[in-house]
Amino acid sequence: MIAAGGALAVRVANFGDGIDFFAPALKPYRTTEFVPTDPRAFVPLSVTGGACALQCEHCAAKVIKPMVSVPAGPGLYESAVALAAAGTKGILVSGGSQKDGEVPLLRHLDAMARIKQELGMRVVVHTGLVRRRELAQGLAAAGIDAAMLDIIGADETIRDVYHLADTTVDDFERAVALLADAGLCIIPHIVIGLHFARLLGEDNALEIISRYPVSTLVLVVLTPLVGTAMAHLEPPPVAEVSAFFGRARDRLPTTKVNLGCARPLGSMKVELDRAAIDHGLNGIAYPAEGSVAYARARGLEPRFYDYCCSLTWVEAVA
Repeated sequence: MIAAGGALAVRVANFGDGIDFFAPALKPYRTTEFVPTDPRAFVPLSVTGGACALQCEHCAAKVIKPMVSVPAGPGLYESAVALAAAGTKGILVSGGSQKDGEVPLLRHLDAMARIKQELGMRVVVHTGLVRRRELAQGLAAAGIDAAMLDIIGADETIRDVYHLADTTVDDFERAVALLADAGLCIIPHIVIGLHFARLLGEDNALEIISRYPVSTLVLVVLTPLVGTAMAHLEPPPVAEVSAFFGRARDRLPTTKVNLGCARPLGSMKVELDRAAIDHGLNGIAYPAEGSVAYARARGLEPRFYDYCCSLTWVEAVA
């Protein structure tokens, strides 16, 4: 593992001294250092409303319920038209999973193509566990900007947390392979501490990701949510999470690695953000108060975005 100072040096050597801060319209956000100029620029939608067949131990559909629900009648395209009229420039198409772990997206492919062609919006898709080549190829044909999915590196976590009894780590690797074969821009996520706040399989997930041409790796940290089976747990220790940041930078020295939206709040968020900077991560979503100043003190030059941290190629807003 590269030490913190070395990791930052590796990151600067490969990417320069810019560091990206993101604040999409997933939730209200502002600090004294970062006030989004266009909080509706990027909006998440759920094609299943608040429904999810898996009811995973860490989520229980809590994450998708605040998203804009796509109505069964008008549909995804009409929802995007309304958002575009209000100034939205990009959308995350997400939703709850089916029992096989895949988000039901096939019937929305034509709508995604129209959104790209007729509205000119950026479209990022949370695919869930891609099982069918038809879906990967359909997303590519629709012209989406990127596909996001969690990669899990332990069979026990797949079974006990995701409730996918007949699924293995190999299925998650195959999902990445299907997306890569289709030529899609891939944004894998690793949830650190997903196995009931223990690290189990994260390094294996990192190894899987290293074998494919991914655009950006997004790291998030288990955040026990009220109303879920993990509500009573403490988040994984900062030291263990920070060490994994370093291993991710070490394993993917020329791939962008961002700290995503989901992570514990309060003092732990401050510590994690500083660790992300020290270990050479490229960007941070919803930075804690003081993180921008800390980045500057480490010799980095902040850039600010109103977009999701998966959209690492768009122009900064300031």
